Amino acid sequence: MITDIEVGLSDTERQIRDSVHRFARDVMRPAGEQLDRLHDPQDVIASNSILWDVFKKHREAGLADIEGTTAELSPFERARLRAITSEEMGWGDSGLAISLGVANFHKTFAMMSGRPALIDRFVRGGQDEIGCWAVTEPDHGSDSLTFTEPHFSDSAIRANCIATRDGDDYIIRGQKSGWVSNGTMATVAALFCTIDPSQGFKGGGVAVVPLDLPGVSRGKPTNKLGQRALNQGEIFFDEVRIPAEYMVVGSDAYGAVVEQILTGANASMGTIFVGVGRAALEHAVEYAKTRVQGGVPIIQHQSVKARLFKMFVQVEAARSLSRRVAHYNATNPPLIQYSIASKVNSTNTAFEVASQAIQIFGGNGLTRDFPVEKLMRDARASMIEDGCNDLLSLVGASRL
Repeated sequence: MITDIEVGLSDTERQIRDSVHRFARDVMRPAGEQLDRLHDPQDVIASNSILWDVFKKHREAGLADIEGTTAELSPFERARLRAITSEEMGWGDSGLAISLGVANFHKTFAMMSGRPALIDRFVRGGQDEIGCWAVTEPDHGSDSLTFTEPHFSDSAIRANCIATRDGDDYIIRGQKSGWVSNGTMATVAALFCTIDPSQGFKGGGVAVVPLDLPGVSRGKPTNKLGQRALNQGEIFFDEVRIPAEYMVVGSDAYGAVVEQILTGANASMGTIFVGVGRAALEHAVEYAKTRVQGGVPIIQHQSVKARLFKMFVQVEAARSLSRRVAHYNATNPPLIQYSIASKVNSTNTAFEVASQAIQIFGGNGLTRDFPVEKLMRDARASMIEDGCNDLLSLVGASRL
């Protein structure tokens, strides 16, 4: 295991870090490997799938509410612990880390609303609910999140999911694409939709939508290259009626909320994929110590030593940036350009380090008998999800 040189951790922080690492090692990693091997993504969410065991053990271990159990810590300490535990979860399995994180996404918006009925329904009374982030549409992906760009307020751009006010309700029509994380199994959605088409994407809103309402249906799970433990799929809305109070963000605040959510999500992606890069590095080091070529373990070959140390530097640099961003954003007005820098750097690093790990494994690295090809596939997906790295860079550059 690569040493974590974070200093000054309290006993509480160490205990929680170690608990999360055990969960990642004993539950997430073996489950992620098993789910990755399933040919049909529908089997990932089958009633007998190990996925449900992961969710159950996550709740039983108290990891679903770390924020509640660390209330006595300072904002800096909570941010530091959140970054450390997020990295551990990514080390275990990035797809499951994202799935478990998104499962609480609707609660964020229920709390944001400040409305007691929604908090009672979706936060206090919804412990077994599974949430999803329903933002991507058939015709719109990262473009719907790039709030700094001119097209964001272009009324000529037509959304695929629109909510129309009807008295005390909203009626939702349209669909979200096959990239909704947890979309195939969620019980409630944080739905990003358009409520004022005359403003383009800027005329959006966010609603908390129970997915057992009449008119809601699902598509098949998306069959993907990587992060196969993270089930994603389409959600269709056919005249779905919700109370107006379930629309927790209106068009007047939508752009600011997109920035806020993207800032938090990108910072989390940064820490999760440091964990992926670290996992690839650790596998490569372990393999290099045991694989013999030319009569000696390959770690004694200068070219392998040099390659491993470069990978180590990349992982530690990504870890440093991701934690610094997490610390700053928790104790100051958050800066999206730094969150984006963390996400872009960590995901690129994870992919590069996993690719180099395959090179060290040689032909064995190309087989499913060894873990590094999965890590490379998982990392490749991260360079597109939660905002394509190229488009995110435009948002970050606009704040320089």
